[in-house]
Amino acid sequence: MALLEVNDLHTYYGKIHALKGISLTVEEGEIVTLIGANGAGKTTTLRTISGLIKPHQGNILLEGEDTLKYAAHDLVFKGIAMVPEGRGIFSKMSVLENLEMGAYSRTDKNGIQKDLEWVFELLPRLRERQKQVAGTLSGGEQQMLATARALMTKPRILLMDEPSMGLAPVLVEAIFDTIEKVNKEGTTILLVEQNATMALSIANRGYVLQTGQIVLTDTATNLQKNEMVQKAYLGIE
Repeated sequence: MALLEVNDLHTYYGKIHALKGISLTVEEGEIVTLIGANGAGKTTTLRTISGLIKPHQGNILLEGEDTLKYAAHDLVFKGIAMVPEGRGIFSKMSVLENLEMGAYSRTDKNGIQKDLEWVFELLPRLRERQKQVAGTLSGGEQQMLATARALMTKPRILLMDEPSMGLAPVLVEAIFDTIEKVNKEGTTILLVEQNATMALSIANRGYVLQTGQIVLTDTATNLQKNEMVQKAYLGIE
């Protein structure tokens, strides 16, 4: 049984048919990436999985349990955490307060403290900045904070939406190094990323979306070799 299973998902924005029968799976321990052009439906897929949008048709299963009966905030308790596009940190709070907000769904004080220490070891820059107001961090540091805050929920699967957006190339590499570290520590990741080259370099498998439909799925290695993917998303002629 897959950790996450999405079946025949149809999602609308008003009369706009944004997702047209999306089906995908994510196995425990994987990094799976969704690639595609702007408007292909990548963010809508994540927002639907996280409960922020209710689909018109289809189902979403987390270890076999139907998630559509739960509100978005309840899915955090179930183990689905999202790092949204644009980071969405609490800009007027300190770094530490942001991380503590990430653990709001938990009551295990010892476990929270242990995980706080874990994210500081994973992202030592945040330890250095823990008393700093989050809105004064650099773009890369804010992305690290958004990721760490989501990790403080102790997720079974982490949904990441465009983590490299707006970052300088050197920071992009740092963010993808962080994603790999998080995965190696045991967190399953579903990654939406405009930078298909970087996404496929760290993913196990990938899905290619076009206008709300999955047109191709394969291992990341095979997708990197696929002629259509190379021309459309990797800049290889």
